[in-house]
Amino acid sequence: MQKKVHIKKGDTVVVIAGKERGKEGTVLKVDRAKDRALVEGLNIVKKHEKPSAANTEGGITDMEAGIHISNLMLVHKGKATRVGRKEEGGKMKRYAVKTGEIIE
Repeated sequence: MQKKVHIKKGDTVVVIAGKERGKEGTVLKVDRAKDRALVEGLNIVKKHEKPSAANTEGGITDMEAGIHISNLMLVHKGKATRVGRKEEGGKMKRYAVKTGEIIE
């Protein structure tokens, strides 16, 4: 069984710790097995690639690396908030702890 996480693909998040602290971005991918998320434009690293059929030049490319989900906080209506879960209509829904509103 996979772990439950407080963020999903497509969410806007803010980084609360590390070298990218204070920056916002959109979640591109969540790896629940490793507790990491790829955030668009954040935690950029250099990757050395060998020439291949897809990339005949090879060389050094920039790409996003994962950020631990404990260092990310969901942004709801422009403010960072914690995420809670409550049952509504027989399904578990995420809600913003700050405002109490359901997050869609």
